[in-house]
Amino acid sequence: MNRHLSRMIAMQTLYEWDFREGSDLQEIKERNIEEYEDKCERDFVDILVDGVSKDKVKIDEIIDTSAPEWPVDQISLIDKTVLRIAILELLFLEEIPPKVSINEAVELSKQFGGENSSKFVNGVLGTVYKKYEKEILSKPTTDS
Repeated sequence: MNRHLSRMIAMQTLYEWDFREGSDLQEIKERNIEEYEDKCERDFVDILVDGVSKDKVKIDEIIDTSAPEWPVDQISLIDKTVLRIAILELLFLEEIPPKVSINEAVELSKQFGGENSSKFVNGVLGTVYKKYEKEILSKPTTDS
């Protein structure tokens, strides 16, 4: 199964949910998964979408302290969504190596973000990694 595609589906779902305030997250997720049902890892999409929605406030605080010159509400929605997924992976998902999470986030920001998105995302995630390195490195990992 394709984890990159699964991350894209999670990103699209979370982006739409944030963009359309008050919309039904589960409904958006089901619609997006349905489109790629046989090509994505449904469980992984669920973990990412549910994790970000549950820990959004905590993750946004991490973004805020890691990019103090960019208040969270001033970061483009696509960059913010990519960062939220990557930070969830870095700090809360044991099985994903940090390098994979960061590389995937940079790729998503290149695909969907603006001209400087990938540099911004890489910089913020580098800061997060340095700040939480002990916790991140103590996670057991497998390649994902």
